[in-house]
Order: sequence, then structure tokens, then C-alpha cells
Amino acid sequence: MDTGDNEQTKNYHSNIFFFISNNVLSGPCKFTVEKYVGETLEVSYLDTIPKSWKTFKVPKNNFKFPRLPISYISFARFIIVLKKYRLPNSNSTMAADHTKLLYLWLSFTISFIFTKLVQADENYIVHMDLSAMPKAFSGEQSWYLATLASLSANSRTNTNSSTIPSSKLIYTYNHVIHGFSASLTPAELEALKNSPGYVSSVTDRAVKFDTTHSFKFLGLNSDTGAWPVSNFGKDVIIGVIDTGVWPESESFNDDGMSDVPSKWKGECENGTQFNSSLCNKKLIGARSFNKGLIARDPNITISMNSPRDTEGHGTHTSTTAAGTYVEDASYFGYAMGTARGMAPGARVAMYKALWDEGAYTSDIIAAIDQAITDGVDVLSMSLGLDQLELYEDPIAIATFAAIEKNIFVSTSAGNEGPDVETLHNGTPWVLTVAAGTMDRDFGATLSLGSKGTVINGSALYVGNFSSSQFSIFFMDACDKASELRKIGQKIVVCQDPGEEDSLNDQFNNVQVAGNAAGVFITNNSDVDTFTQGPFPALFLEQKDGDLVIDYIKTNTDPKASIEFKKTFLGTKPSPTVTSYTSRGPSYSCPSVLKPDIMAPGDLVLAAWPSNIGVGRVNGDLVFSNFNLLSGTSMACPHVSGVAALLKGAHPDWTPAAIRSALMTTSDTIDNTGGPIKDIGDKLRPASPLAMGAGHINPNKALDPGLVYDATVEDYVDLICGLNFTAEQIKTITKSTSNNCSNPSLDLNYPSFIAYFNDRNAKPDSNTVKEFQRTVTNVGEGSSTYKATVTPIKGVKVTVEPDTLVFKAKNEKQNFKLSIEGPRQLDEAVSFGYLTWQDSGGKYVVRSPIVATSYSIEK
Repeated sequence: MDTGDNEQTKNYHSNIFFFISNNVLSGPCKFTVEKYVGETLEVSYLDTIPKSWKTFKVPKNNFKFPRLPISYISFARFIIVLKKYRLPNSNSTMAADHTKLLYLWLSFTISFIFTKLVQADENYIVHMDLSAMPKAFSGEQSWYLATLASLSANSRTNTNSSTIPSSKLIYTYNHVIHGFSASLTPAELEALKNSPGYVSSVTDRAVKFDTTHSFKFLGLNSDTGAWPVSNFGKDVIIGVIDTGVWPESESFNDDGMSDVPSKWKGECENGTQFNSSLCNKKLIGARSFNKGLIARDPNITISMNSPRDTEGHGTHTSTTAAGTYVEDASYFGYAMGTARGMAPGARVAMYKALWDEGAYTSDIIAAIDQAITDGVDVLSMSLGLDQLELYEDPIAIATFAAIEKNIFVSTSAGNEGPDVETLHNGTPWVLTVAAGTMDRDFGATLSLGSKGTVINGSALYVGNFSSSQFSIFFMDACDKASELRKIGQKIVVCQDPGEEDSLNDQFNNVQVAGNAAGVFITNNSDVDTFTQGPFPALFLEQKDGDLVIDYIKTNTDPKASIEFKKTFLGTKPSPTVTSYTSRGPSYSCPSVLKPDIMAPGDLVLAAWPSNIGVGRVNGDLVFSNFNLLSGTSMACPHVSGVAALLKGAHPDWTPAAIRSALMTTSDTIDNTGGPIKDIGDKLRPASPLAMGAGHINPNKALDPGLVYDATVEDYVDLICGLNFTAEQIKTITKSTSNNCSNPSLDLNYPSFIAYFNDRNAKPDSNTVKEFQRTVTNVGEGSSTYKATVTPIKGVKVTVEPDTLVFKAKNEKQNFKLSIEGPRQLDEAVSFGYLTWQDSGGKYVVRSPIVATSYSIEK
């Protein structure tokens, strides 16, 4: 449209258009309007699901998007709306005119988008009641097809329209639900709701898809413990729902492996740059699922229509879980050693349902459906959906079907921390994994002078850097790029003032200035975003930085050298909870404490496609067969692999028993002898809402003493206790005869959470929350356990009885745990632990207890 704008306004419009058209963004993203200083900019963004608008204000002239959880998530589509702005050096009339024009232009854009959404077909996952299927149909699919065929005629009659397109079946599901997915117009959906057998439907949603040392850090070794007892997870099949696989990786080498287990019913699909011969005795299956993605956008072009990984995430997670031995693995010299997964003897089956072009639940539950049919033992899913009820969450519903088939399911908590109530996969029948650090740091050494002080710092620069000495200058806040340019090819030292984004600004200034290297002194404990930057950068703690500043100020010609590609082991304290890992309580089921457990998720080394860049050096992409990634996506497969070890050692254990063993034997003490600390909470002791029961300990989990087991019926009782309607319960269980005679939110779970959040309570009024538990003796045949409870601020905890006597293995005993406290707790979160210890001192069975005043808003 011809606006008659001056040059400034044209530039301004092009900036806005940049954000609208840039539909794939990842990582921290910041953009500054240099010529237009806004008083207040209110920025809204529309995620791939056009359902909820999120609005936040930013100061002055900065567009700053919220940091995305991990660079491998986000196919996010952004639309920018400026509520206010004023043009510099313009009178108020001109500014008002331009505001009007900009408003019209953006309004046109937004209305066009919503018009398109209204008119287009939407993908739905539809739940059906099989008992309503007429006997004339030979099977479920023929019934579904006939039902869909009738919709166009019905909706055409109701709307007096002859242009409503025919419905299209996407998937028929065999296990995860009774039903199908299809593309439907709004009119067709309404017609479907009146069809015989219809139970419910949900919109197909976009999904977030959230080593050489980690096995040592977890205590795994070849001589004793979980590895030899489980035969390294031999013949346990781990199904991974992810972005695909790079089969050429040495981590999928099958040397010495036995034949594929006869129980395996899966296959290796042919596709673009992928054929069945690429599978072997390690990678025993590879399939892909994108019908839902294509149905959502029939004109889409799939860049790699096969199980081949074009993103790297799936190759990394699958080899973290079960990669075989690869000697001399490293990330450009960092983390050098022999790489292997948690269960190196296990088999891997990849189900590609996450694509460069997008990821949708219809494809993901189709992948889960196929994995159940194929015969996997463990499902690993580093992905999830946010803020959904259990009956609205297709992944929760699909994993319920997996649990019914005795398949253990491990999921990631998400990367939205450190705020509370941010985790996804708060589903009570899956394991929800938080991310922690290891006792390993990557960095560089800074040598002051020819024979002076040597200081270690954090770094992950992958390029080659001269070992020669450079002049070193202290530039304080490094807030002026023009001054930094004058320094030239020298090392500059920057003092982070600790303000919001100050470190980010310093980093960018030094990068733009092109100095030889940057040394950043900061108290920021979360510098991983910067360490893998494209130029030589070293990050020091304040105490070390003070030594550098003192050296520079006390020498007339200060010089220094930097040696990169250093790996430091024995870092203290460790483990710690990462700042980004999502926190509980669970939105979907607040009565079950989530997350469940913590595992290594920070800078994990695992296999990587050799043709996908891992970073940039001087503007050029660099490549590696291994990559260091961080996120709960990396923590989840650690637990998946360890679960495979337990499955191999105890094939008769239920998924709930495995979960209990992992949780009750986890560590709550770090390598300094103190409680595990939380980076996201200023290194205070970590709450179970951040780390779950504790940090995973595979060898202890092998022999836990007692387990808190749970059956499918127990989960049904829990679902009944959530006050769902009969149809909502049927959506999850697929059963028309659910027994809700014993509804209870008190699941037999190895953790406890109690809410004291009655804001209308009278002062000094107390209440008691009671929990009934059953433990099964899986340890010694005859044993006696005594209960102890750590003091918890604001509440009183009692256990009855406080002694349990077992006469035989697999015997069960019951106890009651009571938490007495004020109806409105003063503290946001108080926590402690219940510990059952046997008289012989062999077993310590620990469960976290949380008392909180949080209220889950729905």
C-alpha cells in the first residue's frame, strides 16, 4: 500500500516485517530499533498453536523475546504489535499519522492470519467408543472411514453450503487411543460430535522438544553394580520419539552384539537418503511419522522424508541412552574419552515424529502407537505439552496405553525454569526428569605474564587460538564498542556490573570490536549460553577476576596468554540443579509431586550428525561427530538408559516399581557433603519441586529394598478422583466400564505433596493431610525398617506405624503419613524427607515431602 512514508518510516516497517516473516527463531533473541525510541513497547507473540497470546512489556527501545528453553525447541512464529511509539524529531501530528498507518498495516496482517485460521481445516484427534461400532463393519478403520464420509453431507446440509471440503483420515490408532486423527472443518467437527460412538476430540497441537563422562559421574563401571548385573542392558529395547537418527555414527556400531531379540516386531523404513540396510543389531528399527504435519499444511515440503536426522537432537538423545563404545570421542578436544550410553548393551528403535518443519501430537502418538506394536520395553521422549488437563493431553493418554503394556516411559520436565509451575509431563504414570550439572567443567587457562599466575575459567571456544602472549587491557564495563575497537588485537578484560543483560551486551560489544579475546568477570552462574560463542572468550568468577585486574593495574606492560580446550573434573559443588530445568507443581495432576528425579543434563557429550554444524568460528560453520548439548532433553535419556538396566536386571518389575527404585535411592547430598543446591535459586538447597526425589544413582537403584508399586487400577482411581466427567475418564482409559467406586488423589507414590493454601482460613486454624502408602519388600526375605522424618518448617509430620516388619520377600506392608499444619502456610515451600532404613543398615529408602501454599490456577 502507498503510505507516502519517509525513509525512516519505511525502515521501521521493514523491521516489523522482518519479525513477522522470520518464523524460525531459537535461543536468546534481542533486537533494537535504533531510530525509533518507544516510550513503552508491548510485544505479543503467537506460538505455533494460535490459541493464547502472551504479552510482556519491555523497556524503552528494545525488543527482547523471552529466552527459548533450548535452541532445539521452538518452531515459533512471531507477530509484533507496537502499542505505542513516537518518531524522533517529528511533530505530534506526523507521529499520530504514522501510528495510524502502522496500526492499519498490522491490523491487516493479523486479521488475515485469523481469517486463514477460521477458513482452514484443523487437525483433530478423535476418541471413539468401540462398543458403539455396528457389527456390519469389518474393523475399526472401515467404521472410521464411513463416519468421516458421512460428515461432509451432514455439514453441507446444516450450513446450506456446497463448498465444505471432504474430511481426510490421517491416522487410525490401535493402542494409544480408540480413535483416529483427521482434518476437519468446524462444521464437520460439529457433525462428528453427533455421530454414534463419538467420545471427545482435541485439536492437534504443536509440541516442544525440549557422553564421555556422565556414566562415570553416575557411578557406572564394568566390574560391579548395574552394568554387569543387567549385562549392560542386553536385549532391552529403548524406543526414542525424536528428530530421527544418523545411523552412520560409530555410537550405533553393533560389533559383538547378539542377534536381534525375537520379540521385536519393528522394522527399518526406506526413505530419502535412508534405507533398511542402515539398521543393524544396535539400531534395530527406524520409522518416521509426518502425516499430521502434512495434513496441517498440504503444500509443505519435507526436506528429509525419512528417519534420517537433519536436526541432531534425536541422534544425541538416543546415543545418550544406549550408544555403544566409541574411543577418543570429544568435542574439539573437550571431554576427551571413550563415549558410551547408559545402557550400551540395549537396542535402539528410532521413531521420527519431530521435524525441521514442525511437530504435532497426531504424529507423536502415532509413533507411540507403533512403538507399542513393535515391542519396545522403554520409551524415551524429550518433548512435551504445557498446561493441559490429562484428558486434553494426547501424550498423557498415549503413555497411559504404554503403561498398560508394561512399558516404562521417561519424559523431560521442560526448560522453562527457574519459575515454579512450569514443567510439562506432570503425568502420574510417567517418570518426569529434571536436569542437573556434572562435576565436569570446560574451560581455558589464563596465564598472567611469562611465569605468573595461572587462572582457570569457563570456556568452550572450538577454534584454534595462538598460545602467544598478548597485551591485556582492563576496560571495565566494556560498554563502548568504539573504544574496544581502538584496543585492536589484544585481550580485553570486562567487569560485569551484574545488571540485566549486561553480560550479553559486553559479549556482543567485544565480538563486534574484533579483539583477540575477551575475559569476562561475572557473578553470573549461568554462562553456558556465551561459552560456545564464535570468538575466543573466557569467563571468570569475581575472586579470580580480581587477581587479573590487580595484575593489569600493577604492571606497566601487562601480558597474558590463553590456552583453550581444557576439561576440568571434580568440580564442586556438584551435582547442582540447572537454572533452566522446569519446576513443579504439576498443572495436570497437582496431587502428585513432580518432577520425579534429576539426571545429568548440562553440557552432555553424545553423537551428532557429521553434516550438521555445531557452531561457528569467525563466521564459518564447524562440524563434529559429537556435540555438547544442555537441557532436560539430555537428562531424560540418561534415565531411559538406566531404566533399561533395571528392566534387564529385574524383568518382572512394573514401570512403577522401576520408578520407585530410581526415586527412593537417589542422592540428595552433593560432593561437598551438603544438600544439593539450585543454581536457579541462588545456590540454596534444592527443593523437590526443582529436582524431584534427588539425583539418580543407578547402582543403588538396582537393589532398593522397598518399592512403592502401582497398578493400572490405581491410576484409574486417581483419574476418578480428579473430578473428571465419565466421558473425560473414558478418553484416557479407553474403557466404557471404569470402576470409580474408590476415587482417590492419594496415589501409592514414592513422594508426598500437601497444599496449605486456604486464603480465607481463620488465624491459628490447622488442618491435617493424610497419605496412605503400601511398600513391597524386594530386598532381603526377613527385615525390619524404621521410619525417620527430617524436621519441616511450619508443619508436623508423623508416620504410623513407624516400624515395618517383613517376614518374606515380596511381602507388602502399609503405613500412614500425616502432615499437620496451618490452613494457610506462611512459607511458599517447606520440604523434608521420610526415610525407611532397615535394621542391618543396608537399605535407605527415602521419599521427599513437600508442604506448599501454592495454588494451581486453572
